[in-house]
Amino acid sequence: MQAKNGWHTWQKKMAAVLAAGVIMVPGAYVLAPAPVAHAEFGWGSVIGAGIEGAMAHAQLSKFLKKYNDSEEGRQEFFEEMKKEYGVNNDYALNSRIDTIMANLTAAIGSVDPTIYDKPYNYFINNDTSFNAFCTLGHNMSINTGLFSVLTNDDEIAVVLGHEMGHGQKDHPAKGARRSLNMQILGAATGTTLGSIVTTVINNRNITKPMEREADALAFEYITHSNYNPGATAAVWQRVMDKEKTQPSSFQQFISDHPSDGDRRDTYVKKLYEYSNKHVTAKDGTVKVNGKNFVTPAASGDMSGAERSYFVLGNLAAAYHNGQNKSQAHVDGKTVMLGNQPIMTSTYDDESAQKLAERLNTIK
Repeated sequence: MQAKNGWHTWQKKMAAVLAAGVIMVPGAYVLAPAPVAHAEFGWGSVIGAGIEGAMAHAQLSKFLKKYNDSEEGRQEFFEEMKKEYGVNNDYALNSRIDTIMANLTAAIGSVDPTIYDKPYNYFINNDTSFNAFCTLGHNMSINTGLFSVLTNDDEIAVVLGHEMGHGQKDHPAKGARRSLNMQILGAATGTTLGSIVTTVINNRNITKPMEREADALAFEYITHSNYNPGATAAVWQRVMDKEKTQPSSFQQFISDHPSDGDRRDTYVKKLYEYSNKHVTAKDGTVKVNGKNFVTPAASGDMSGAERSYFVLGNLAAAYHNGQNKSQAHVDGKTVMLGNQPIMTSTYDDESAQKLAERLNTIK
């Protein structure tokens, strides 16, 4: 049976335990004096806050050692997450996530083998908003609502790669320490460690620089996988497109995240560099060596702009891997550059043959 308020109860228990100075570690506990608030700022309060801050750091360190590092603590944390958010057991969705997580783990492992030291726990929760998150202990959860916005695995892989970037750099734990330091330094009146614990459990201490670092890592991971690197830009174009028609699906997190347009454009720059500065895209038009190649039409629920970033990703991969040395040709309705598919023409696009001929003149 799932206790509806179990997660909140567990949060309160952890916060109360730490605020009271009781450190829970496997098989033992340690008692420390509870922090005492100081009424006025002065050398006495500075010294007092320093002492209390040291105790708070020691308490937080032991908390993180258990729930972020130990296998027992990681699993306890994971089970509490599932109780709180609920588990979506849809077979098709879980099979897709299993495949994507396996692919991303292999991609990350090729550049950061430490991933195998602390494998990710993950599940799909029942929240219908667009989100996924990675918190302490490499524990991840993916909202069911993510699948109502993203329909292809390439874009889902970008989102999960971003979250795994947070995990690989230990951002949740670093965010907790940063928040504690800010409270101690902000006013020499002691600190409420319980509030730090609550915010780290809810993953509220991730900063914009951390978000940008996770975005950069997602790009690196995707380029070491078989997913289209253009999905890194395409996913944010899709989010901007869908926000116009599905505003209720999106959480408002601009305050601690870069804007969707900024994230998209940053990825376009990365794709340009990845292509050895041969290809880019803007306003739905893909350019090769500074010349217009194609402006894809909308197709299904995908805008022309979103499609353009997938074309950009294929071209960037072709140039990065040397496929541009081959002649562009057509395979059915798909433009090919060597062995790299570039774009499949739909009824509303220019013909694949015309696009291949143009590509050969500008590549």
